[in-house]
Amino acid sequence: MRDAFDILLLPGDGIGPEVVGAAREVVDAAADHFGIEVRYEERRIGGTAIREEGEPVSAETLEAASASDSVLLGAVGHPDFDDAPASLRPEAGLLGLRKHLGAFANLRPVVAIPALIDSSPLKREVVDGVDVLIVRELTGGAYFGEKEEGEERASDLSVYTREEIDRVARVAFDAAKRRKRRVTSVDKANVMATSRLWRRVVSKVAEDYPGVELDHVLVDAAAMYLVQAPTRFDVVLTENLFGDILSDEAAMLPGSMGMLPSASLGKPGSPGIFEPVHGSAPDIAGEGKANPYATILSAAMMFRHTLGRPDVAEAIEQGVSVALEAHFSTPDLGGKKTTEEVTKAVSKWVAAGEGVM
Repeated sequence: MRDAFDILLLPGDGIGPEVVGAAREVVDAAADHFGIEVRYEERRIGGTAIREEGEPVSAETLEAASASDSVLLGAVGHPDFDDAPASLRPEAGLLGLRKHLGAFANLRPVVAIPALIDSSPLKREVVDGVDVLIVRELTGGAYFGEKEEGEERASDLSVYTREEIDRVARVAFDAAKRRKRRVTSVDKANVMATSRLWRRVVSKVAEDYPGVELDHVLVDAAAMYLVQAPTRFDVVLTENLFGDILSDEAAMLPGSMGMLPSASLGKPGSPGIFEPVHGSAPDIAGEGKANPYATILSAAMMFRHTLGRPDVAEAIEQGVSVALEAHFSTPDLGGKKTTEEVTKAVSKWVAAGEGVM
């Protein structure tokens, strides 16, 4: 096992610096416990980069990302840039980073944590047992297609190629082999040409995975099932736009978007991007109310998917579970603990490897 890693930190905007700082503290505790070395470089992205460097992500930051073993990102976005052109919006920094690193598959696990089931707006019997992995294609579709914007007419061209669909489908099927061996492919094949190609390619890929069950579900039905019967899902595979919407909807299953980590992965051996699903929440920045769990769990995913240390990932995840069982909950989860209190609770457990609440 490797015992030294170079991590690029991109705190970003709003609460980003707070939650990335929390994750770094937990990673440091894990590094001490497991005897590994973690070297950090910190750079700007999003609104902070626009203010200080004149662009949402600089060429130097992209080069640093390529040279790292992995990227841990906070959040991008700020109301100050709501009326800015697309190229000067904070979100352009994240899109540029994903494109530069070739990160085409976004993994978003949605797990109902027993200590938080009652925080969900859904009934306990609906949420109990939920364990879904959403695999979202990241580099195609309407987000990246040719755009036209005028006062009377606007368009976003949605384009997918066979290669783009094939490679993300294989990520989903490979993940399903390690889980419950079910893939649900979500599309809108009844009206969209891209979805019909999507369905054909996914069906073809499924032939290479005879032990994995595949079903196709239209996106509107999938949205309904996520709140009606979410335990029917194992791995959900879908395109960029649908995946963005469905994963945010799924965030309500565990009770808060502040609990959802994510991993954006490219070819094997390339740096991954690990970030919480939630936004920058500038309205609570600096108040100590930010929920750091999603970023801490993103760091765990980093150790599992890119750094090759599942033992470290499991320790961090266990630390989160122990802290939640001990009622270390931030306001979004109905608790009164601060970001710092939650972080120290997880770090203390990870450092000691035993219950210390």
